[in-house]
Amino acid sequence: MNSIELPADAELPSRHPKAPAPGTELPVHYQRCFGCGDVDAGLHLKIRAGEGLTVTGLFQVTEHHQGAPGLAHGGLLAAAFDETLGSLNWLLHTTTVTGRLETDFRRPVPVDSTLHILAKVDGLAGRKLYVSAEGRLNAVDGPLALTARGLFVKVGIEHFVKHGRPQDIAEAVDERGFEVNP
Repeated sequence: MNSIELPADAELPSRHPKAPAPGTELPVHYQRCFGCGDVDAGLHLKIRAGEGLTVTGLFQVTEHHQGAPGLAHGGLLAAAFDETLGSLNWLLHTTTVTGRLETDFRRPVPVDSTLHILAKVDGLAGRKLYVSAEGRLNAVDGPLALTARGLFVKVGIEHFVKHGRPQDIAEAVDERGFEVNP
């Protein structure tokens, strides 16, 4: 079984010199991304670079995000955490994919609330990036609603070329200006 426990040999990486400045809203990494992109039924997360190796995310819970009546769907909350944790890549100038994500639900998240997510890098061991986050209701110091820990794995753009749909890869490459050698 894969573990999210931070190994003893993990080190805290440095923030990349070209990382967005603290307070800067991070750009959409792909327009069709369910988490941060311009998708009608998407999450429309707004994520900002924080101090050090942190980012903050805002998720406005709408009626389209319901699971139980009047409450956010747990899977969508996990998706909001996955997207926010993945955005830590902007601070490291690397590309990762989710290897493992554990989410602990501490209290219900009502429709019409705002989930404030604080995500941080905990350490790096080889290609494995260890991260964690907490989500609070309606304010950065509001009631704790969720916590998460994740393990992300560094990959090259070739990963997406090999596994993604060619037309989507071409669109993303055009959007972001990547150079790809298939």
